[in-house]
Amino acid sequence: MDRTIHEQVVEDLYAEALALADEARAVFDLRDEASRGNSPDEVRIALSVEGLRTTTRVMHVLAWLLNQRAYHSGELSKSQLRRHGTLGEERPSDPANMELLEPATRMLIRETERLHARIARLDEEMRSGDEAESDPVSAMQGRIAQAFRVA
Repeated sequence: MDRTIHEQVVEDLYAEALALADEARAVFDLRDEASRGNSPDEVRIALSVEGLRTTTRVMHVLAWLLNQRAYHSGELSKSQLRRHGTLGEERPSDPANMELLEPATRMLIRETERLHARIARLDEEMRSGDEAESDPVSAMQGRIAQAFRVA
């Protein structure tokens, strides 16, 4: 992947992740919810659980993106990025909890899940490219196979 294109993708995703983090902070700020005290316990528990999952998901995405930015600015080497720049594991939302939440909250959670999936695909693509680079014989075989494909 061309480095300048990759840098722009990372910057765009970083802006999107920051916006989602801010939205998640506002939605899952339980101080307002607790002060009203009019939600059933199961709704408050679902909100707490899914809030933790959502904020963790967004923080994993932001950490991955910050590592990419550090690599592009020269603060991390390629080997440091490979070793320490992994994306945190996805923990999908619980369907039972999702049924208890407001539609806008469910939509925010789904947006964070989609963002994490996009980052996971990008991470996988980059790691598979890194593996091809580290195995020159396989890389050469791949280029030969691609050259002989009928378009």
